[in-house]
Amino acid sequence: MVVVLKRDHTEDQLRDVSKVMEQGGVKVMVSRGSEVTILGAEGDSSGLDEEALSQLPGVEKVMRVSEPYKKANRKYHPDDTLVDIGRGVVVGGRKLTVIAGPCSVESEEQIVGIARSVKSSGASALRGGAYKPRTSPYSFQGMGLEGLRLLNEAREATGLPIVTELMSPDQLPIFEETVDVIQIGARNMQNFDLLKKVGKIDKPVLLKRGLSSTIEEWLMSAEYIMAGGNDKVILCERGIRTFETYTRNTLDLSAVLAVKSLSHLPVLVDPSHACGRSWMVEKMALAAVAAGADGLIIEVHNDPGNAMCDGAQSVTPDQFDALMRKLGPLADCVGREL
Repeated sequence: MVVVLKRDHTEDQLRDVSKVMEQGGVKVMVSRGSEVTILGAEGDSSGLDEEALSQLPGVEKVMRVSEPYKKANRKYHPDDTLVDIGRGVVVGGRKLTVIAGPCSVESEEQIVGIARSVKSSGASALRGGAYKPRTSPYSFQGMGLEGLRLLNEAREATGLPIVTELMSPDQLPIFEETVDVIQIGARNMQNFDLLKKVGKIDKPVLLKRGLSSTIEEWLMSAEYIMAGGNDKVILCERGIRTFETYTRNTLDLSAVLAVKSLSHLPVLVDPSHACGRSWMVEKMALAAVAAGADGLIIEVHNDPGNAMCDGAQSVTPDQFDALMRKLGPLADCVGREL
């Protein structure tokens, strides 16, 4: 249940309504937007009298909310959420966020060189895997702590915030110290113990959609993080598993529109993992921005043919630069900017 207050409500009226709601057995979440103030009922709202609440001074209307996610729900938080990831970069709002870099950190020369290149092309942040979840146990699993160290060197060399994937709660202390944005990958989207852990820290979390997850399941995973107190959640559509095998996954751009309607959280799109084919990345990236995405995650490698991970879907620095030059005019057309 949500209680929408009148624009001219007083603080005393807000407190009185909150007290009545709390007496009904719920915890009250207060969301102050640019246009409206909303009181959200967290917990079992069956004990609340909708009619009685609607008659209280200062109340505009009372609405029942059927969706199981509350904190991620736009009905509770009508204004778009902006997530500050550090170094002057904010995800959401008018400015598009473009995160670029290799699938995996391979060497100092590789990661620092790519970081400098993507920054010169206009990237907002650097991505790179230090720990890699792979389908085969015999595939390259990442450089681990050395990979984190090299990501930090790249950040120092360029000033770009770094985004990398967390695999285990055991790694959380070092990630909390060294990483700007913690990525929860598709395979861990419903690792609820991991979600609860990152929900207790004050660090932006990039939550990728699971391989076969519905939009509601995705938002419920975001709810796990936010329920722990961390509201710095960024969603990422990276393609879902369908019957089609030509592409790695099927990019669901309709999910961008759906989530932006249902939730206030920012939404990025990863066309690299969605398509699995580098020649598709540019056009799918442009389509994502046209569909309303708040930004992109693009895999960039200086030598895709010899990449240790996901070379087939990685664009070269020159191809990334060409994409960025096309994004600018498109951003203007859809009311955004780079």
